[in-house]
Amino acid sequence: MNKDARKAIVISASSDIGLALSNRWLGRGWTVAGTSRTESLGVQALRDAGALLVDCDLSRRSSVEAACETLCVKAAGWDVLVLCPGTQEPVGPFEQCDFDAWEDSLRVNFAAQLRVVHHLLPARSRASAAGPCVLFFAGGGTNSATVNYSAYTVSKIALIKMCELLDAEIRDARFVTVGPGWVRTKIHQATLAARARAGATYEETLQRLGDGRFTSMQDVVASCEWVIEAPRDVVGGRNFSTVNDAFGSPDLDAALRLDANMYKLRRSGNDWTPKLHGSKGSSL
Repeated sequence: MNKDARKAIVISASSDIGLALSNRWLGRGWTVAGTSRTESLGVQALRDAGALLVDCDLSRRSSVEAACETLCVKAAGWDVLVLCPGTQEPVGPFEQCDFDAWEDSLRVNFAAQLRVVHHLLPARSRASAAGPCVLFFAGGGTNSATVNYSAYTVSKIALIKMCELLDAEIRDARFVTVGPGWVRTKIHQATLAARARAGATYEETLQRLGDGRFTSMQDVVASCEWVIEAPRDVVGGRNFSTVNDAFGSPDLDAALRLDANMYKLRRSGNDWTPKLHGSKGSSL
């Protein structure tokens, strides 16, 4: 298949990362379709460049289903499906969050995205030996507790595990998550608005905005394109980091092929035993 004539669907093409990927692929001669929730100069520019964008509010089931119905027809035979939505709301300690807002966040950050995938999978391309690629975006929290962002964090962790499950169940497609790191996008507005409720993250966000310590959009796009081009036995079911991983390295490819657990959610300390650590255990 001609790699410069593929078909991509970008859910939330109006997001900063969604705009960057859509523009990149339109520039390569791809057919690009997707969704947007808000109008902007960037969204209008995508339409002017030939992208088919349909309105979609992920917080509303009827809106999601209507958008997917259109995309199944207009973008049938898609090769790449990217899901870019993300909201940090509600920011703050779990006990102090409005639970309806907390539950709504899980819908936008996790459940609605899987609803989209469920609707669009039957319309995927069957023409490529590598199989189409479904790309999600991860967040923080895989190796620590991101306090004050419980809804966002648990949704992203669920996406990572769902990616592995889908990879195990569906053998003719590739399911991957990419953690882009700190990227200068609109998502940080929730933290800025929350101020003290965001805790230390508020101060860190201000510092990064001041000194520009963000992952470049160019690096985010490059890591996504590497994932999309990589074979299933290298990327399938895994969670990659734009900032930390050696994309394009033959050594990384070899390591991933040798270790089925690499870059996946796993429990730490499974090799611990009382005998190895000198414990006599309980007498009960």
